[in-house]
This record gives sequence, structure tokens and C-alpha cells, in this order.
Amino acid sequence: MVKNFKLPISVLMLMLWSCATYQPPPPSLHIENLPPHEVSRLTLDERLTLEDAWQSMKQGNTNKAIKLLTKLGQESPFFYVGMGYAAYVQQDLPSAENYFKVATIDFPDLAMAHLGLGQIYQETGRDDLAFASYREVLKYDPDHPWAKARYEEIQEMKTSESIREALSAEEAGNMEAAKTAYLRALYYTPQSTEVHLAMAALYTREEQYDNATIHFKAAMADEPENTEILAAYADALFQSGDNSQSLETYERLLELTPDDEQAQQRIEILKNRLGIFELPSQYNIIPAAETVTKEQLAALLGVRFKNILDTPQTKPPIIIDISTSWASRYILDASSLGLLDVYPNHTFQPQKIITRAEMAEVLHRLIRQLERQGYRFIQQIPPERIQITDVSPDNFYYRPIVLMISYDLMSLAAGRNFNPDQIVSGAEAGQYLDLILALIQ
Repeated sequence: MVKNFKLPISVLMLMLWSCATYQPPPPSLHIENLPPHEVSRLTLDERLTLEDAWQSMKQGNTNKAIKLLTKLGQESPFFYVGMGYAAYVQQDLPSAENYFKVATIDFPDLAMAHLGLGQIYQETGRDDLAFASYREVLKYDPDHPWAKARYEEIQEMKTSESIREALSAEEAGNMEAAKTAYLRALYYTPQSTEVHLAMAALYTREEQYDNATIHFKAAMADEPENTEILAAYADALFQSGDNSQSLETYERLLELTPDDEQAQQRIEILKNRLGIFELPSQYNIIPAAETVTKEQLAALLGVRFKNILDTPQTKPPIIIDISTSWASRYILDASSLGLLDVYPNHTFQPQKIITRAEMAEVLHRLIRQLERQGYRFIQQIPPERIQITDVSPDNFYYRPIVLMISYDLMSLAAGRNFNPDQIVSGAEAGQYLDLILALIQ
């Protein structure tokens, strides 16, 4: 372990002084200047001693530098990094490496320690470790000119080398080796559009669309409006079964390329898969309507309970008067579930205005359908306690009216009147349905 390298100061001094000579630092060695923000924390005597040691080291007088660093003591954040540079000047690279390692462990925020270690790694041919060390420096100082230049040099070299290796593996038919090489390239250049697209193409050929989408998405980071990448990403999402994300991506693609026929076709397919449809403009006027008709009520039921009501299992009834109705699809679903009546002569009468009594009947049928699907409704008022002045017990609508009052969905007016023949507005019809939705959610 690196920690075991710590030795008594006398031994450290003996080891370095035994080989210390007065020699200038190697031309390739970059001795980082002392960081002012760290030096400012030292006492005046410590600061003067450290600055003297650093100046002596840069001049090649490692003997004096070591003596001054020893005076600072091993607890100083600059002791081990200073000893590392001193050993480096003497070209004792193994000792320098160990000193720098101790410094990075004891003081991980000290960028100059990582900088020294990176130089050791680079000089000894361990570019991957040098790259990691320079990256640590750039975490604390993103614009460090010396570290950034060498980081980018290694980055370009290793990325190009890995791409060449990946292409050779592809040509040889070794796709796993190609992936490994591409991933190594991404280690050095995570934002490489070229590499992400190459990886995406590999996974697409293997029909591993989930993996392909990851790389297509990454490739789009710097080119969000590149329609070729966007189209490939949308297709991969489509093939992977991610319908919702695929739809969103195709819609974005269509904004950029309005004449893209394939995108238009895919959007229609995806909308059908997701059960998405454009609401007719007539639907939007229902809330403001003074009356609600049968076709409007069918549409309210279809839209409000689109993902809740079961799909009708029986064939839709024969209806002869809804071919021109904007709500025909909703009418067929509602009548197939028995929520709205089709008359014996096969008419639906879509323009018929709904009364409060009829609304109670529809709500009653809706609740029974939901109960069959497993939803539970609790009566708030015992039905036997409900007394209605203007609806007799033998009235066809009496039972559904009583039940809707018991569920607190509909209410009585003054004098315990229900007003069964009063028309229902579009807003009221929507409110009744929303109350039922609230009860089951």
C-alpha cells in the first residue's frame, strides 16, 4: 500500500541526500508553481521556508530543497509533493511516484500532486494513468494550460488509436472486440459523436435496439437538430417498442422536416398503438353548451374514461343515424357497453337533449360497469332515507335517481325536488363524470 511508504524524516533525508546533486530539472519536467490559496493558510515562517524550498528545487539545488521541506514536516500538504518533485529532478522516478501517490491520498484536492504523478506516468509510458491524473487536475482547474494540453494530446492519440482498432475488428468480423475498442474510445472522449454513431450502428445491425438508442441519444447531445441522427434515433425507439418516446422523437423530426412521409406514417402507427387520437373541435365546445346531447355525452364518456372502461367485447349495435355524427366512434363504444340506448328502430338520436333523469340513468349504468371491472363505490346516504317529492317510486328513473343521490353524485333542490325533466348543461355533465373519476382514483 502507498501509505506504508511513509518513513521517518531522517531516513527520507538520508535516501535523497545520498544521491542528491546540484543539477537543473529535466527540460520535460514541469514544476507547478505554489498555489496561492493553499500557501496563504501557512504561517509566515512556513510560507518563507516553502517558497525558498521551491525556488531551490527549480534551480536544481535538491539538497537544500529537501532540507527545507524536512523543516516543514510531513504534516505539511507540500511535504510529499515537494519530495516528489525533488526525486523527479534527481531522476529517481520510482521514489517520485511514491511520494506523489502519498500526496494525492493525503491531500486529494492538491492539483499539483496529480500533476506530478501524471508526468511520471507519461514519462514511463502509462498514458492511461497519466490521462486520469491530468483529468484530476482539470477538475480543479479546467483551464490549466499545461495539464490541458497534455490531456488533450493523450485524448486525441488514444481515441484515434481505439477507433482504428475498432474498425479493424469490424472488418475482421469481430464485433465484440469492436465494441470494446469503441468503448475505450468513449472513455477518452465521452462526447464523440462519431464513436456513439458507430456503436449505435453496431447495435442496430444486431437488433439490440435498446443499446442503440442509448448511443443515438448521446450522439444528439451536440447536434440536437441533425435530422439524420434524429431519424435513426426515432427508428431505434420504434423498433425497441418505446412507443411514447418514439412518437415524441418523430414529432420533433416532423417539425424539422415537414415533408417526411415516413415520419408521418410512423406517427400515425404510434398514435394507434398508444390509443391517441385528435379530439374533434366539437368536443371543445361541450363545457360551454347550455344543453348536452346524447352524442356529446357519448364523447364525454369516451374521452374521460378512455383508459378506464373495458373495450367492448360484443359487436357494436346497428345504428342507422350516426354516419355523419362527429362522435360516431364514441357512440359505438358507449352503446356497445350499454351506457347509452339504441332504440328498437336502430336509431340513436344523437341530437336528443339529456335531462336530469336520463343523466341519472347513464351514471347508474356507468357505475355498474365500473363495479364489474372491480371498482368499489360506497353510498353516503342510505337509499331508504331518501325522499323525493317530484319522482314517484313507480317512475322508470326512480331507482337510478335514488342511487345517484345516495352516492352524493346528484342532489335534491328545495322542497326535496329532483326536477327530473330539467335539461343538463355540458358543464354539469362533465362535473358528474369527474366526480365518478375522483371516486375511483
